[in-house]
Amino acid sequence: MKFQYIDTHAHVNFPEFDEDREVVLRNALDEGVFVVNVGTNLESSRRAISIAEQYNEGVYAIVGIHPHEVMELEKNGLIDSTLAELKELAKHGKVIGIGECGLDFFKIEEYNKGVTVEDVKKVQEKVFRGQIDISLALDKPLMLHCRDSYSETLEILYNYSRVPSVKLRGNAHFFAGSLEQAKAFISCGFTISFTGVITFAKNYELLIKEIPLDKILSETDCPYVAPVPFRGKRAEPLHVKLVVQKIAEIKGISTEEAREQIEKNVKQMFFDSV
Repeated sequence: MKFQYIDTHAHVNFPEFDEDREVVLRNALDEGVFVVNVGTNLESSRRAISIAEQYNEGVYAIVGIHPHEVMELEKNGLIDSTLAELKELAKHGKVIGIGECGLDFFKIEEYNKGVTVEDVKKVQEKVFRGQIDISLALDKPLMLHCRDSYSETLEILYNYSRVPSVKLRGNAHFFAGSLEQAKAFISCGFTISFTGVITFAKNYELLIKEIPLDKILSETDCPYVAPVPFRGKRAEPLHVKLVVQKIAEIKGISTEEAREQIEKNVKQMFFDSV
C-alpha cells in the first residue's frame, strides 16, 4: 500500500458530493491522496462501504453512529438492532474503523427539546459504549467525535483502557481540546487529527507544536471547514495536502518529513490489522 497523503476523515459519502463524487475521488487518487469516508448512521455507513467497493485501493470506510443520531434510535426502540447491524457492516474488508462515535454536548438542550439533558447524555453514552464494544470485538480502531465532552469521553475511555486485556485505540477526530486533554487521549491509545481549520485559526499552533508528530493524523472533514485558500467553499479530500503542509510549517519541518510520519501513523493505526 502506497500513498502520499491520506484524508482520514472525509464525508464524500454525503449528499454534497452526489453530483461529482467520482470526479472528486479520482482527483484525490490521481494526486496520491487516499480517502477514508466516515459514516454517521447506518445509511451513510452503507454508502461509505459501497463507494469503497468501487476502488481496488485508496478508498476505505469507517462505519458508525454519530451522537446526534441516537435519540431518534431511542425513540423508535432501534438502538440494539442498529448496533447489531453496525457490527455486521464493520466486518466488511474495506471497513477500517468504527465511528464517528462519541459524545456531543454542544447546544444539547436546543437540539433535544422535550428531553432532559441527563437522558440525552445517558443515551449517547449507551450507544458510544456499544460502539466501543464493537471496536474491541473486531479489533478495529475508533473514530471519535467529542464536542464539548472531552472530559466525559476521556473518563469512559480511561475506564476501558486501564483493563490490561483491553486493546483500546483510535483517533480523536477534529480535535479542539486542550494540550492536557490531547495528552490524555494519547495515553489511552489515541492519535489526534487536525482539519483545514488550522490554516486560519491561530489557537491550534501551540497544540500542534507540543503534540508529538508520531501521534498526529490529517483530515478534512469534508465537505466542511475548507482550508485557506478555499475557505467558504466545499472542502474536498485533495485539500488534506494543505493540512499536512500547515502542520509542517507550525512544527518547523519540511512537508515531506511531516507527510512521511503521518503516513506511518495512519498505517500503524488503521492498516496494521487489515
